[in-house]
Amino acid sequence: QVQFEAKRSMEILDDRMVDGFQALLMTPKPMLRTFDHIFHLKHVSKLQGTCKKMQLLSELMDRGGNYVAAALPFIVSLLARGLSQRAQLVAHSLPQIPEWPVDAEPPKHKDIGPLTFGLLFVPEFAASTLEKGPQADHPEALEFRTFWGEKSELRRFQDGSICEAVVWEASTACQKRLIPEQIIRHLLKLHADIPESSICYTGALLESVIRIGKEAGGTGEEAMVSVVCSYDDLSRKLWNLKELPLTVTAVQGVHPALRYTDVFPPIPMKPIYSFHNRSKHLLLPSEEKPCPAYITPLKIICHMEGSGQWPQDKGAIKRIKAAFHLQLAELLRQQHQLMCRPAVAHTDVYKDGYVFRLQVAYHREPLILKEVVTPEGMLKYQDTEESWQLELETLHLPYLTSSLHGLQQQHPVFGSTSRLAKRWISAQLLSDSISEECVDLLVAFLFLHPAPFTPPSSPQVGFLRFLNLLATFDWKNNPLIVNLNTGLTDSDCTDIKNKFVAARSRLPVMFLATPKDQWSSMWTREHPSAQILQRLVLLASESLRALEEQLTDPLSDQDVKMVFRPPLDFYDVLIHLNPNQIPRLLESVDRPVKSVSRGVVKNSSAMNILFPVVDYDPVQLYLQELRVSTACWRGRWGAEGGAPLWLLDCLLVQDVAGDIFRYLHGIGIASPAEVLNAFDDLALFFYDKHGGEVIAVLWKPLSFQPQPFKVSSMRGRKVTTLNNELVCVPNVEAILEDFEILGEGLVKSVEARTEKWTI
Repeated sequence: QVQFEAKRSMEILDDRMVDGFQALLMTPKPMLRTFDHIFHLKHVSKLQGTCKKMQLLSELMDRGGNYVAAALPFIVSLLARGLSQRAQLVAHSLPQIPEWPVDAEPPKHKDIGPLTFGLLFVPEFAASTLEKGPQADHPEALEFRTFWGEKSELRRFQDGSICEAVVWEASTACQKRLIPEQIIRHLLKLHADIPESSICYTGALLESVIRIGKEAGGTGEEAMVSVVCSYDDLSRKLWNLKELPLTVTAVQGVHPALRYTDVFPPIPMKPIYSFHNRSKHLLLPSEEKPCPAYITPLKIICHMEGSGQWPQDKGAIKRIKAAFHLQLAELLRQQHQLMCRPAVAHTDVYKDGYVFRLQVAYHREPLILKEVVTPEGMLKYQDTEESWQLELETLHLPYLTSSLHGLQQQHPVFGSTSRLAKRWISAQLLSDSISEECVDLLVAFLFLHPAPFTPPSSPQVGFLRFLNLLATFDWKNNPLIVNLNTGLTDSDCTDIKNKFVAARSRLPVMFLATPKDQWSSMWTREHPSAQILQRLVLLASESLRALEEQLTDPLSDQDVKMVFRPPLDFYDVLIHLNPNQIPRLLESVDRPVKSVSRGVVKNSSAMNILFPVVDYDPVQLYLQELRVSTACWRGRWGAEGGAPLWLLDCLLVQDVAGDIFRYLHGIGIASPAEVLNAFDDLALFFYDKHGGEVIAVLWKPLSFQPQPFKVSSMRGRKVTTLNNELVCVPNVEAILEDFEILGEGLVKSVEARTEKWTI
């Protein structure tokens, strides 16, 4: 272990991109964050049997009867041999010998407490299911059979050789990561007489929160590979489309599933028709039935070749792109028999049970959107919100997805680590306050700049380091530089740090720099705010402390899910939701014993089906209503017995918005622009998008300050008298009633924590 640490230290000191002094001398390395897997030997008294089994009488005498000290070197040697190709280091904690009075008996060896062992893996071989031995007629074959016992068997390989081999049972990536556990339990029982009940293996306890499906299956890696294969096939079809006026020059996926970081990857689904109303070739959710399965659109950017026939007017470009969306849908339907649904801004393609959302891009459009004509008639270029957003979607996001896809190929647990991190953030009700791309980059930093550690080889240790990074990094005084594809030099990093210090007050509170984004920190430009970052740091610190306590004490009840259950006493109002209208209920941390079946796995033989409802999550639609609704809705939809707003939003999604806007005009709302913010200036809304059953509401600190009476500022407020003056204060009772009315059918109850607010 000393040799390994010395070698690693030399590598860090030789790396000019790393602050060696800080990494080696100022950064603690507890076992839980250093080693990929940890396991505990709970009952050290079992080592007496080990000494007898291994015939360690002379070593026992040398150690004065200390069977722990006598057996430990042989156990480490045994495990190192069994894990020779999988682990580059096997280490153990030092036995903690307690103090005792000089006039008392010294403590017994069994009183030293559990022993902890750490495993540092070789990523390429750690998850291999095969342990190949010597050929059957070689002398070493007997030794191999003796070492592995009944697990060893003769096998014939493709090259014609017949060898001794051990094959470990594992079908999913999650199970393959736990093959070292099978090896350790087998070898310790066979050679050291240590029963499995004495071993507490904590290498993958956290992965249960990202398991997919009702049964305890895999953690989604196989589902992600299936998505990528379907995407690759669709890409080839797009490349080879005939009769397009312009050829497709690039197809780039931007959805998190295509970079292996989607918390719960899409599962191929076929809709259950009884949950829907049929409208021509579409399905609409039924108000009386539970909401259908959630089908996420997998966004793909389709770059078309440049041509002199592209218009130079931004409005005309949008109309040309809409025409391309129509033609893509028609050609995919004709040439590849794919079900498509075109819209103005995209085309949805239903393939293999997934919905891919194609968005056409023209490389000069962001530049055209930056064109501004001055009062003098001069043409100049300046960034606009529209051009920045388009550049983000069509240039930066595809590059990021491609880079992180490459990182996943180098480090197989990158995706699972990022998914654990996102699941934790969502469980803390903060997923709307920090972007997925930001979390992906934070996790990428742990793999690209792991000093003083080695890159993580298990999702659990990666997640622990993620919490530590959030909790301990100096966000105020330092930029976090993520050197994707080694695109930054030492001088580039120095320039970034110097410019960061000079412009700190104008930069985001969490500043991330990458080779393609050295100065703007585009992924954190709007979120998180200073208050949210402070909350994240506090939660990360407490979660890390709680997890380390759980994982280092094998004798306690190890409920690691506790860090994924948010404290709700922090919030002022809780909106409890109807589980039947939560489409992602099975993604919750504590999954229900019984749940409604919302869809079935796609049957590839069923060709003639209607297009499913896409991206329909009633809770997210309801949250949008809370943030952008007005009192003008109240008493109109609800009073006339119409559908609740969160259901009507689905109609907008399904491109039947005309009827909605005609209705708005009929009740005196001239345009959607009149639908102004009602509650967003009074409260913040927090929700776990992965199956949360509660929306937490926090009143803004200044929302209850009396304000001068103005007709324009009466939304959500009432008039009262203060010091003989008319002032406006929030009408809490009416607001809480609005919460229920807006969420009719979705909201089960509204719990006002009256001790948390005063009028």
